[in-house]
Amino acid sequence: MAAGRIILSPEKFDLVLHRLANQIIENYDDFEDACIVGIQEKGVILSSHLIDIIKTELPAKTEILFGKLDISFYRDDYRLRETPIKVSPTDLEFSLDGKRVLLIDDVLYSGRTIQAALSALQDFGRPSKVDLLVMVDRRFNRELPIHPDYVGVTVDAVDEAYVKVSWDDAKNKHKVQIFSADKEKI
Repeated sequence: MAAGRIILSPEKFDLVLHRLANQIIENYDDFEDACIVGIQEKGVILSSHLIDIIKTELPAKTEILFGKLDISFYRDDYRLRETPIKVSPTDLEFSLDGKRVLLIDDVLYSGRTIQAALSALQDFGRPSKVDLLVMVDRRFNRELPIHPDYVGVTVDAVDEAYVKVSWDDAKNKHKVQIFSADKEKI
């Protein structure tokens, strides 16, 4: 498989995770009337890592509501795909009514995933506010007026390029890579 150019090395990846976690703590304080919702699958992985870091910084009794959101059937393209979509479970055991929601995904590209997530969130109540956190913002590829509130790294890439966030918990070697359009994606 082709090797992509590393945008965020494992060492810098860890720094970025800690920076994002500290920004969340600064803005969400004790998480009263707030929750974190990760978009399946990679947004859930990112959320879990951030929550682990946040819990080391906050008092032990602090409760962080965490939900996992599958958006498969909220996407505007799910009927148009050549390959069947992979459906993951939604696990949101609490109402979003009046809560500040931190919605998390790994890569913000066209904005369509976030649009689908916002539609899916409505099934669980009416939040007072929704913030968006992404590890990678591909800012020049947006099709919808959606912008993140928290960003790990911004990547300016042509449409055909592929950005991948890789998680390697066994070795703690997470990274972000970009692959050119003529290279095989992994």
